Amino acid sequence: MVRPVTQQTKYNMVKDQITEWIMSGKVKPGEKIYSENELVKMFGVSRHTVRQAVGELVHDGLLYREQGAGTFCSSTATAIHKQTAGQNEQPVQPPASNGKNIGVITTYISDYIFPSIIKGIESYLTDQGYSLTFACTDNNIEKEKQCLQTMLDRNIDGLIVEPTKSSNFNPNLHYYLQLEQNNVPYLMINQYYSQLMPPHIIMDDEHGGFIATEHLIELGHEKIIGLFKTDDRQGVNRMQGFIRAFREHGLPFFPDMVITYTTEEKDGSLIDRLEKYFSSESKPSAIVCYNDELALQVLNMLRRLGLSVPEDVSIIGYDDSFLAEASDIKLTSVTHPKMDMGVEAAKWIVSAVENRSNDSYSKVYEPELIIRNSTAPRLKVKEA
Repeated sequence: MVRPVTQQTKYNMVKDQITEWIMSGKVKPGEKIYSENELVKMFGVSRHTVRQAVGELVHDGLLYREQGAGTFCSSTATAIHKQTAGQNEQPVQPPASNGKNIGVITTYISDYIFPSIIKGIESYLTDQGYSLTFACTDNNIEKEKQCLQTMLDRNIDGLIVEPTKSSNFNPNLHYYLQLEQNNVPYLMINQYYSQLMPPHIIMDDEHGGFIATEHLIELGHEKIIGLFKTDDRQGVNRMQGFIRAFREHGLPFFPDMVITYTTEEKDGSLIDRLEKYFSSESKPSAIVCYNDELALQVLNMLRRLGLSVPEDVSIIGYDDSFLAEASDIKLTSVTHPKMDMGVEAAKWIVSAVENRSNDSYSKVYEPELIIRNSTAPRLKVKEA
């Protein structure tokens, strides 16, 4: 008996073929891939299947999107592919270059918004004749130590780094002090270690948490749950904005209105803990999530419980990533500059390297709320 081709098989077929084009060089870095319509016709699949496959390749860092222009092959695609496939557990090394070498350390390379940030960094640095050395910490302090040792051993000329577990004391601070003693400028993005007060480019995450929560309050929601990651300062600041919105609107606080978690807990117990809230009489009518990735997990949990978004529960994400539009329910989300942050970081590090300075510098992006269909006015309780 011939089995029909399943949707999952079609999705894998599209994803695997595009990946093969990239890895074989048929689609080169910076080149635009086929349009959505062309891929639908080429593979004989639905538009949803193509979007799912392309969306995951963007998530993996092999592709990137430019608004109004299309989808393109990432110039870091080959390196990222090897990294995620486990073929190279060391920091990704670029080809030899006659120019200066800039180190880039992020918590993740191929996940979520990080490929867009890296793309911004790389697009500017390569145009300026710089080579790059990439490394990721997986938000692990010991791995950060290894990455910093590698960067120092390679005599990098400058360093762009996203801090690891930035809300905790960091035992690796002496590596950054060594960079200063060696006159190697470094810049922190997304957050920074307060003990060092280094040059940094960040978001106003407190305001982001505030505007997300205020939006729900203005829609009539009062019992709002906040989910925040607390081993990174971004999450702590977003939680502060969440609490400020309650204060400024005179809403009463209630027990367990905030659920916190750490990097190690994000894939496990958090959703189980949240699910218990929906077995009680007094269910929350809205949820503010630490990021879009978590918001999608919450969306799937609510569907499993037979609850509708936004009719039964409104959800807000954060970062306005590609995941915000990956589901049939489009997420209301707070913006993150992503690629622009990467470009700005690269511009500063080039200036610092060429001028041999590590002067005080800070840039704070103001967030905006992008409203989609995951939020709606709170429905009044129906009469029995």
